[in-house]
Amino acid sequence: MELDDFDRLILQSMQEDNQRTSQEVAERVNLSPVSCLRRMKRLRDAGVVAADVSVVDPAAVGRGIMMVVLVSLESERADKLGKFKRAMTEAPEVMQCMSVTGEVDFVLTLTMRDVLEYESFAQKHFWGDPNVKRFSTLVVMNRVKHGLAVPMDI
Repeated sequence: MELDDFDRLILQSMQEDNQRTSQEVAERVNLSPVSCLRRMKRLRDAGVVAADVSVVDPAAVGRGIMMVVLVSLESERADKLGKFKRAMTEAPEVMQCMSVTGEVDFVLTLTMRDVLEYESFAQKHFWGDPNVKRFSTLVVMNRVKHGLAVPMDI
């Protein structure tokens, strides 16, 4: 899909606050509200806007521990990769799961209530999976920057 500068400005505004009305976005990007609404719908329908969500502070709901886990697998056979991906997709504690190149196969971002919950998670998904060769856990001390906004080249 071809994006023009108006589309990029609309996307930038939507990333800042997806609760803005089409009228508010239109004022920011200097378009008519009807044109802006039509473009917003087109961006959503085309999948350029992948989701409209609310970002919840994990600590506010009792999940104050965040971890980044580096996972290496024994085998990269399609069936074994698929099994691991499905398990991570289904685990609610996994906020992000990325298949990567380099020294590890996956990078996970997890949120936990406490270390005991993480131990149980590790027992089930790492120690309990014979295809997990090794994993390394990094405890997040402070989220210096947190977001999902994609830079818009305008």
